[in-house]
Amino acid sequence: IVLKMGKVCAVFGGSRGIGKAVAELLAEKGCRLAIVGRNLDVAQSTARDLGAGHLALSCDVSSEQEVQRTFEEMQRNLGPINYLVNAAGINRDGLLLRTKTEDMIAQIHTNLLGTMLTCKAAVKVMIQQKGGAIVNIGNIVGLKGNSGQSVYSATKAGLLGFSRSLAKEVAKKQIRVNVVAPGFIHTEMTAHLEEDQLKKAILLGRFGEPHEVAQAVVFLLESTYITGSVLVVDGGLQLM
Repeated sequence: IVLKMGKVCAVFGGSRGIGKAVAELLAEKGCRLAIVGRNLDVAQSTARDLGAGHLALSCDVSSEQEVQRTFEEMQRNLGPINYLVNAAGINRDGLLLRTKTEDMIAQIHTNLLGTMLTCKAAVKVMIQQKGGAIVNIGNIVGLKGNSGQSVYSATKAGLLGFSRSLAKEVAKKQIRVNVVAPGFIHTEMTAHLEEDQLKKAILLGRFGEPHEVAQAVVFLLESTYITGSVLVVDGGLQLM
């Protein structure tokens, strides 16, 4: 009996939060995963929890050499990748006047440049594979803006322009590129927020869960006729 091997999927930022929830859902669907995070120990423990046959790698996405090396290792161990999810992100909130330039650069490098570099590496592989799908995790603040998050918002807005343009570039190669824009989701990144206050601005009256965003990500990976699209997963926050 020849076992049909599942699709190979790289999840950057896959060791926690939304990325981890995406990895769990894809593993359930039989994908073989590369869990990529800054911290190898955390990535390894996430990969172990998913069961056998998954790979854990550490990578600083803002370094082209590291991204290169990560893709080579994935290809060696799992084969060419079919799906790419970019969930690696940092935020350093603060009013612009109080924001250090190095904190601006750190966010731009990880959230925006990092996604560009992983997409560039993935597209090379996907062209040889004659197809693939990419989902970049944006944020509702990239559409709406938010006081105290001007730099973070800029990186997430940049992802939208980047993803739409890339979708146009690679469509002929049967590669699809989409964005999921979450609102307030229960992750480490939102743990410090005043939830009771913020809930009032959300139509559904609560923060979302990582698995609810993961469903949207997997939907876009699997939807063969959607590209260049932004799927908002925010409990109705953007309408308020």
